[in-house]
Amino acid sequence: MALARTPARMSAGSPYPLGATPDGSGTNFAVFSAHAEKIELCLFDPTGRREIARHVLPECTDEVWHGYLPRVQPGQLYGYRAYGPYQPEQGHRFNHNKLLLDPYARQVAGALRWSDALYGYRLESSRADLSFDRRDSAAFMPKSVVVDDYYNWGNDRSPEIPWDRTVFYEGHLRGMTMRCEHIEQQARGTFAALADPYMIDHLVKLGITSIELLPVHAFLQDRRLLEKKLRNYWGYNTMSFFAPEPRYLSDGSLNEMRLAIRQLHKAGIEVIMDVVYNHTCEESELGPTLSFRGLDNASYYRLLPDNPRHCINDTGCGNTVNLSHPRVLQMVMDSLRYWVEKVHVDGFRFDLSVTLGREAHGFDPGSGFFDAVRQDPVLSRVKMIAEPWDIGPGGYQVGQHPPGWAEWNGAYRDDVRRFWKGDAGVRPALAARLMGSADLFGHRRRRPWASVNFITAHDGFTMNDLVSYNEKHNEANAEDNRDGANDNQSFNWGAEGPTDDPGIIITREKVKRAMLMTLFFANGTPMLLGGDEFGRTQHGNNNAYCHDDEIGWFDWSALESDAGQAMVRFTRRCVAARAAHPTLRQTHFYTGGTEVLPGLMDASWFDESGNPMTPEMWQFAEGRMLSLRRVGRAEPGGPVSATMLLMNAYSEDREFILPEPVLEWELLADAAEPIEVGDYAAEAVASAEAQAEVAIAQAMAATTDTPGASGGTATEALARPATRDEPVVRAVVNNRIVVAAHSAVLLGVSRIAS
Repeated sequence: MALARTPARMSAGSPYPLGATPDGSGTNFAVFSAHAEKIELCLFDPTGRREIARHVLPECTDEVWHGYLPRVQPGQLYGYRAYGPYQPEQGHRFNHNKLLLDPYARQVAGALRWSDALYGYRLESSRADLSFDRRDSAAFMPKSVVVDDYYNWGNDRSPEIPWDRTVFYEGHLRGMTMRCEHIEQQARGTFAALADPYMIDHLVKLGITSIELLPVHAFLQDRRLLEKKLRNYWGYNTMSFFAPEPRYLSDGSLNEMRLAIRQLHKAGIEVIMDVVYNHTCEESELGPTLSFRGLDNASYYRLLPDNPRHCINDTGCGNTVNLSHPRVLQMVMDSLRYWVEKVHVDGFRFDLSVTLGREAHGFDPGSGFFDAVRQDPVLSRVKMIAEPWDIGPGGYQVGQHPPGWAEWNGAYRDDVRRFWKGDAGVRPALAARLMGSADLFGHRRRRPWASVNFITAHDGFTMNDLVSYNEKHNEANAEDNRDGANDNQSFNWGAEGPTDDPGIIITREKVKRAMLMTLFFANGTPMLLGGDEFGRTQHGNNNAYCHDDEIGWFDWSALESDAGQAMVRFTRRCVAARAAHPTLRQTHFYTGGTEVLPGLMDASWFDESGNPMTPEMWQFAEGRMLSLRRVGRAEPGGPVSATMLLMNAYSEDREFILPEPVLEWELLADAAEPIEVGDYAAEAVASAEAQAEVAIAQAMAATTDTPGASGGTATEALARPATRDEPVVRAVVNNRIVVAAHSAVLLGVSRIAS
C-alpha cells in the first residue's frame, strides 16, 4: 500500500510503458509532455489528504518524463506537477501549483471538490485566463492510483457475435438498476448489479446479444450542474481514459467490472463501451486545469492556428482532443487496447466520431486515427461503432466512415419516425432504410450491418414518449426548456402526456409496436434503447443528461404492468423472428435484381393491390401503405425462405392483396395484437426462454463462489413461468390480409419448394 520508507531519489526507470507500472519491487512512472521543463511526482497517504513525498522525474526520453521508485506498491496514491511556460497566447498553460491526474491512471481515488484553486488563472481577474493563479489545488483533486492489472480470467472469451446476428441494447449502467427491487440495494447502480441474475435473465430472454453501456470512464461532475442541484448523469465528460467511474464499483475494485463482463460473456452477451475521446472534462481555455491542460495544453488539444490561446470547439464541449499528435493518438490507442486486453470488452461506440477523424483539412476517413485502428491486430477484431457527426464544419458524415466500421444511422431514425406519424412523401426514404440504407453504406464493399438502425437513443425521447408528446418538457433541467432538440418527429395522438382515453392508448401501443417491427425487420443492425421494451418514460424530457434520478432511471414497475408485459413479449417475438429468418438480417445488400426462384426476386416492393411499385407510385406523396417481400437462402444451396412486411400508416384498417406467386404465408407478428401469434412465434419464444435458462445457469455456475456477485439467486431468476396468450384471429385468407390502422404485419415462409 503506502511506502514503508521513501527513498531520497528516483532512478532513471523507463519511458515505456506510459503510466504507473508496478513490478513487485517498485513502480515505474512515465508521462508525456513535449513542452514541460520539469515534472514532479507527488505521493499521498491512503486518505489522499496529505502529501508524503515529492520527487522530480529524473529523465526525459523522446518527450516522455520517467523515473523508477523502489518499494512503491499497488494502492499508492499519486499525482503530477508540471513546470513550464505559462503563455496562453502561445498555447502553453503550465502551472506547477496545480496537481494533475496521470492521463494513464488505471484508477482514480476520491471525488473532485470544486474550488477556484482548480483553475490555472484567477477567476476574478480582469485579465481572465492571462492571469496566473498560485493557489495549490491538491486538496481539491482526486488522486491517481497505482494498480496491479492481474486478473484470472479463467476460460473467458468473447462471444464474438456475428454482425448479422447482433442486437444492441443501449443502457446506462446506473440508470438500469437504481430502481430495480430484484437487486440488492447496495449493488444497484454498479457493475455488480449488471452482473445480477435478474438483469442477465432479462437481457437473454429478450434476445439481446450486445449491451452498449453509456460512458463508464471516470468523468467529472460539472460545476454549473452541481450549483443547480443537478448532476452529470450520462457521463460524456471524461476525466480519465483508463479508469472506470468510481461510483460504478460497489467494492471499489476494477475486478467487479471484470466479473460482470465475465458473467455476461457466459450468457452469450457482448459488452460495448460508449467512449468519449473527442474532448475532455477540462472545458474551454477558461476551464479548470486537472490533467491534460496542465501537462501540455498545446499538444493534447487542437488550438486555433492564428490564436492558440483559444481551443477549437468542434465538439460543442469547449475543447477538441488533438488526435493529429502522435502521442495523443498513442494514448487513445493504448486506452482502447487496455479495455480490450485487460478488461475484455468487445467493442466501442465512439461519441462524435467525426472529431476523431479530423485532420487540418477537415474530416478524413483516411485519418491517422482510422488508419491506426484498421491496422491494429487487437482493435481491428472488435466491434467499432461511430456516432458519425459533430458540430464542426462538414460535421454530418453518415455513411462516410471507413470499411470495418458500423455507424449510427440518424437518417433511419428520422425517416421511420416520419412515416409512422403519417408524414407525406416518406415511402421512398423508408424503403431505403428498410434495405440497409445502401444509398449511404453501399460502397467500398461495406455490408448492411454497417447501418446501426435505431429509432430512439439516450439523447432524445424514449419510444413511449415519442408517441405521447408533441413537445419536449425539459423544465426540470433548469434551462427554461431551451435545451434539447425541438424537432423530434414525435406525435402524441390526441393528448399531451399520459391519458386515460382508451382510443389514444390503443393507437400509441400500435404505433410503438409498429416501430419495433420496423426496427427489427429492417436490414442492418438494430439497436433498442433500454427500457423501450416495457414502455419506459422520461415524462417528456428529451435531454435527461443531468438527471441521475427518477427521470433518468428505469422504472421497473412498468414491466410488471399488463402493458409492460405485453410489450416485452412482443419485443421478444420480434427479436426471435429476426433470428429465425435470414432475409431480415441479410449479409449483403439486396438489389431486387437477383431471381432466387422463378418469379421470386431477392427483394420486391408492392402496393396494397399486390402490384409492383412503379415510379409513379413511389412519387405519390400521400401513399402510406407499403409491402416488402424478401427472399433468400441462409447459405448457398440451402433452403429458400421468405418474409413479407406490410405497413399501414393510414388512420383506417386497410386490406392488402398479397403478390403472386401465392405462398403458404404464416403470421409472425402483428402490431395491432399484443399477444403471441402462430405456432412459430410460440416455439421461438419458448426456445429463447430455454436458451436463457441455460445461459444463466452457466454464468452463475462459473461464478458461484466469486466475490462481487450480488442480488438474488439463479433459482429465483429462473422461477418465473413463461407467459402464453391465445392465438390471434387475423390471418391470410384468399391471399389477402387486413392490416390495422397505424400498424404493421410480418408474414413468413420458412421453406419454399423449388
